[in-house]
Amino acid sequence: MIACDFGISELLALGAGAETDVRINAGEPVYNSEFALAETSAAVLAAIAAAVNEIWQLKTGRAQQAIVDGRCAATALDSYRFLQRRGRSGQYETLANSPAAENAYRITKPFPTRDGRWFLPHFGLLHLKSKMLKLLNCTDNPESVAASIARWESFSLEDAVAGIGACGGVVRSPDEWLDHPQGRAVATAPVIAIEKIADSEARPFRTDGPPLHGVRVLDLTRILAGPVAARTCAEQGADVLMIAAQHTPQIKNFVMDLSHGKRSCFLDLDEKSDAAVLRSLVSGCDVFSQGYRPGALQARGFGAHELAAICPGIIYLTTSCYGQHGPWAERAGWEQVAQAVSGICHEVDPQCPGLLPVNACDYITGYLGAYGILLALLRRAREGGSYHVNVSLCQTAMFLGRQSRRLPGAEVSPLSDAEIALFQTQSETAYGSLRHLAPVINFSETKAQWLRPTPALGSDLPHWL
Repeated sequence: MIACDFGISELLALGAGAETDVRINAGEPVYNSEFALAETSAAVLAAIAAAVNEIWQLKTGRAQQAIVDGRCAATALDSYRFLQRRGRSGQYETLANSPAAENAYRITKPFPTRDGRWFLPHFGLLHLKSKMLKLLNCTDNPESVAASIARWESFSLEDAVAGIGACGGVVRSPDEWLDHPQGRAVATAPVIAIEKIADSEARPFRTDGPPLHGVRVLDLTRILAGPVAARTCAEQGADVLMIAAQHTPQIKNFVMDLSHGKRSCFLDLDEKSDAAVLRSLVSGCDVFSQGYRPGALQARGFGAHELAAICPGIIYLTTSCYGQHGPWAERAGWEQVAQAVSGICHEVDPQCPGLLPVNACDYITGYLGAYGILLALLRRAREGGSYHVNVSLCQTAMFLGRQSRRLPGAEVSPLSDAEIALFQTQSETAYGSLRHLAPVINFSETKAQWLRPTPALGSDLPHWL
């Protein structure tokens, strides 16, 4: 049995439904939000634990128990903020964001528009920031951004931002989102969509090692949701190889925290020789995880059906903002944009919309993606097949919105430094000695752990162990 009522039945309905012993120790609420942030995170992690236990029983014939600490699950919604590096004094210091990143946070928020609505522009990476500032004809400070957005009609601005390939969205209420064609499209899809796209022979799990020993994962994602999914596979013993072009924009603190247990190599898919190397890696992989702008990989021959032909039995994970169907399916987006359009920002404060205190949609989407991978691997082990797993930030936002709410003003108990230290582990990495959050789930027989320290980008060769 699993002791939790925050969406867990909806998640377990996607799986095989086997009896499993997972317990959640709830603890006191951590974040000042009426949304059940820690509880929903714990529920998704409990679903992952249930799938891992099922894999373990399939491998060994033995059952095991698992415990998810609710307060530790709360830290998992913002793990990079707990990243510390040992300085010259020998003391560990929390890594601060760069000045540019801090400024991006200050201007990535809802601003009032001329027609009395609110619009959230996104400035997360330099090329997106440049596009947005050029469209708005302003500088990168809150006052200038606010003055420019105040001159726009909200929906005209939303269309203009999409037209230049930037990211942003009008703040909608949950009802408005469900009335929108994209909201309706997302609402008809499950929290995790798992589609069988081709036949293949069954591929059992290896009987030795940790639950995902022998499973090979190609991780072509960056910036939170996708990397979280692959990192979760790594903590269960998978061989995870990150792929990125050397010129791909990255955010260093995210890379340092979300790469535990992985290897990293550089491949530029616009170069024919590098694309050929990736195809060779695909032929020997089990999981291909990508978060590219919709259509980008298909145009290069790396779509789900193309890879199922190269590697029968592949599990293909797609992480997106708006899902795979609807008029906005091909738009790119970010955590904050998903919160804005889906109704989260409106629910935070209808009079002055705001963001959640943590990147809940990103992290929960990543954990949902990992859960989908585990379920697809279980199906492949039993009946064969190649599978396309889809998760999206907007679907996660709607899932979060369906959970029970806490009363406004309810007491919270923030994490103390001593408590955070209990949830941390230490690694000697290419970036120095790091103190960071350990995996959340505790198993009675296996151990969730990252066997490799976070690597420097591009420090590994493009081959399987």
